[in-house]
Amino acid sequence: LLQAHGYEITTTIGQGAYGIVKLAFSARHKHNVAIKVISKTKAPPDYLLKFLPREISVIKILKHPNLICFYQSIETTNRVHIVMEYAENGDLLELIRKEKYIGEALAGRWFHQLIDGVEYCHNKGIVHRDLKCENLLLDKRHNLKISDFGFARGFRRNNASDFLSDTYCGSYAYACPEILNGIPYNPQLADIWSCGVILYVMVFGRLPFDDSNLKHLLLQVQNLPPPIPVSPVVSRDCHYLMYKILTPAARRLRIPEIRVDSWFH
Repeated sequence: LLQAHGYEITTTIGQGAYGIVKLAFSARHKHNVAIKVISKTKAPPDYLLKFLPREISVIKILKHPNLICFYQSIETTNRVHIVMEYAENGDLLELIRKEKYIGEALAGRWFHQLIDGVEYCHNKGIVHRDLKCENLLLDKRHNLKISDFGFARGFRRNNASDFLSDTYCGSYAYACPEILNGIPYNPQLADIWSCGVILYVMVFGRLPFDDSNLKHLLLQVQNLPPPIPVSPVVSRDCHYLMYKILTPAARRLRIPEIRVDSWFH
């Protein structure tokens, strides 16, 4: 079937709960692509009927240099195939595990690209809701690309009740205090918090909060901002930006404020 659409499958490059990711050569695009193959028998009904159609409808309308590009979806009786851009340098988490941490100059470049991509989504009325290091991919030029819009959703700014979210699907280690406390939250500010956690992980090589024990995690996030270690390789300006993002929602920086921060530019 995929050959009929001009895709020559080469190898398996990833494994998920509901399927696999294949590497393929696209005759049309004249380069490699990644194909997410979702098994309808393995995936639960709410994923097939709610999250997957939502993900496809979201990625179809998003086109930005810092988002993984969607090419097409192909559905059969037993499977759904999502064809997208292939990022050949893997994900950010893999790189951090290998290198231990990212130098501040490179972390700054990638944080810039992350904010560019997130701001674009927010301006399109889309929140990601699952930003984390393993969902950030690196292309052959080491540009950062946001991927995995499985938990993304739209929002309308002019409708207060629609604007606030009360469901959460992402990883607790990257979740803001509002989410962990189970109160309705501004999903844009939740994405910004996750960006702050990602910056912390890049420069320190570890998470700011221990998510192995949920009760302990709840106690840690009541005590904000988190203790940010003093490090000779992390500048004061970078420390201070993390401090202003990993803070309660009322005081948390918005994207326009991040853009004018002295470390950011």
